[in-house]
Amino acid sequence: MISVAEATQRVVAVFAPVASQTVPVGEAFARVLAEPVEARMTQPPAPMSSMDGYAVRAADVPGTLKLAGSAPAGHPFAGSLGAGQTVRIFTGGVVPDGADAIVIQEDTEAQGARIVMKVAAKPGKHIRPAGMDFRQGDLLAPPGRRLTARDLSLIAAGDVAEVRVRRKPVVVVAATGDELSLPGQPRSAGGIVASSGFALKAMIESWGGGVRDLGVLPDRIEAIQGIADAAQGADLVVTLGGASVGDHDLIQNALGPRGFELDFWKIAMRPGKPLIFGRLGGVPLIGLPGNPVSALVCATLFVQPAISALLGTETRIATRAAKLAQPLGPNDSRQDYLRCETTTRDGELWVRAFDVQDSSMLSGLAKADALIVRPPHATAIPAGARVEVIPL
Repeated sequence: MISVAEATQRVVAVFAPVASQTVPVGEAFARVLAEPVEARMTQPPAPMSSMDGYAVRAADVPGTLKLAGSAPAGHPFAGSLGAGQTVRIFTGGVVPDGADAIVIQEDTEAQGARIVMKVAAKPGKHIRPAGMDFRQGDLLAPPGRRLTARDLSLIAAGDVAEVRVRRKPVVVVAATGDELSLPGQPRSAGGIVASSGFALKAMIESWGGGVRDLGVLPDRIEAIQGIADAAQGADLVVTLGGASVGDHDLIQNALGPRGFELDFWKIAMRPGKPLIFGRLGGVPLIGLPGNPVSALVCATLFVQPAISALLGTETRIATRAAKLAQPLGPNDSRQDYLRCETTTRDGELWVRAFDVQDSSMLSGLAKADALIVRPPHATAIPAGARVEVIPL
């Protein structure tokens, strides 16, 4: 068996970032930028009023001024403000030439074409200067950034209609096993419902990949060999099940003649020891264990970094420090990933591991919001001790 760290390094090392493509900003949510995005305009493009009121020369107020016109948003005042004049202005309106302050409407009194300014105003009051947000040529988003909804708004405000992003890596997913049936389908004697594939597909898509789902394949050589055909043009193949001794032999018998080359098999971890990694006709293949919790924990630890490497983003799994709510006994030779719940007390993160950690129990994984990472041969630790956790 190899360590989790070595397995992760060997998986990530085989991937390079995929090619880029141009997409409209409206279709770029959660995509990863391949090139920097720079503003094509200055925002705001001119001095703008931040309030409803009157544009004035600060030197003229307080006092009574002559109304020279109006400047609603999108309709600038044509001309320049002279001494003793004011322009009615609204939020987002362009500040007229000659004006250097805004007096809000609550501090004025309209008397026909004459406007009484009741207060003084400092130059710049209630004015958003040109370029207050950003200027033409400013960097709005760097390459490698996964675009959020807020990023899209900023990029659009910079008058950028299209962006260059990494194409979505194509991930072929196949579950194997005669005992499996899809939800709602008839089950054979001793059969179970295939469940992990639904979570795996959602996880891959949330990480930025696109799934080519082959569904559930029976334990027959000709069926499993179909994975090799589906892998053409893919960036990664992920199988569910078939990672134990007998099934692993079936995978090799079926895919060996189609170009499968094994890199490693078995990792010193719990859950997820029987994970396989290799290449299928040049396409990397990760064989996840059949137990649901094992499969999904291994997907988090190995499939997620693989997709990150394909997108050119950070491949390290994010962790946090937390305090234990209950003591834990010593660990054996395998790195442990304990499902747990988190709470926050006095600004600190606390975690409590579930009493039952069986790798078949999806209810515990669904309830968990983190995994406690326990290194091999870790000694017993008391409540209140610090541990490393992976947020889910």
